[in-house]
Amino acid sequence: MSEHAIEIRDLRVDYGEFVAVKDISLSIPFGQVYGLVGPNGAGKTSTFRVITTLMEPTYGEVKVAGFDISEHAQEAREVIGYMPDLAPVPSDLKLWEFLDFYAQAHRIGGRARRRERVEQCLDAVDLTEKRNDWAKALSRGQTQRLVLAKTLLHDPQVLILDEPASGLDPLSRRDLRLTLQGLANQGRAVFVSSHILTELAEMCSSMCVMNQGKILASGSVGEVRAALGGAERKINVITLGQPQILAQWLEDQPGVREVLAFEDQVSFQFTGSHEDQGVLLQNLVSRGFGIRSFEEGRSSFEDILVEIAGENRRS
Repeated sequence: MSEHAIEIRDLRVDYGEFVAVKDISLSIPFGQVYGLVGPNGAGKTSTFRVITTLMEPTYGEVKVAGFDISEHAQEAREVIGYMPDLAPVPSDLKLWEFLDFYAQAHRIGGRARRRERVEQCLDAVDLTEKRNDWAKALSRGQTQRLVLAKTLLHDPQVLILDEPASGLDPLSRRDLRLTLQGLANQGRAVFVSSHILTELAEMCSSMCVMNQGKILASGSVGEVRAALGGAERKINVITLGQPQILAQWLEDQPGVREVLAFEDQVSFQFTGSHEDQGVLLQNLVSRGFGIRSFEEGRSSFEDILVEIAGENRRS
């Protein structure tokens, strides 16, 4: 088996004159939960549909576990488990019946072997106690876990999960995160998408951010945050009085923007270097402003996503 679970080179997907995916390249190793994040319309689902052989790209090379999908599509499908966004589940089936149906479709052994595999997959997503419940009685989070169990039936080594945490409550997201990290610890590759950056930051060891068909940044969570957040930092100052006067002074300083004053605090965005920040703090003190604390933080992932989405609307 290849060292990389997924290898993408110069992938492009056109819908008529609209370019959904613009010449992206990406390598995803086994043993990781790898995130693909971006606003709606970024090209995530089109990328997933190509990887899973559900559509042909305009051009580009894609390999899954070493199999070139254009030449060995069937071999690639056998190692892929695909979970689309909002996958339907028949309401008139019990959980074990739903999984048994798909186990038969995958031609998994005889009845005893299918039963064993169904139980293993229910256990993997913590639904064993609900095996005889009707699918229509499941919560949204339980339904997502049932679909993940179905995706695991044929023991795929590469999992492609499109928005699996969509609509889940915090507890269900935590359960999903633990399940996916457990699968990665078994040596599988889990490629998961979301339009919520913080959601993937919690569960992924590496990730990439996609927008308007292009990859903007990739790497570890920290590397992506640094690349997209740039040098800009949000700084919060807690004063010992006169926050409005401090805010007015800050508005005239180089590298300072978006100054807000409230109660005893002043917050602003700062684009200068660390040395410039030190000079700014020295000037604050030397001018007699009473400062109780001066704290900085990089832009949050949600701030980054809002900025990306705003750029889409302006373009």
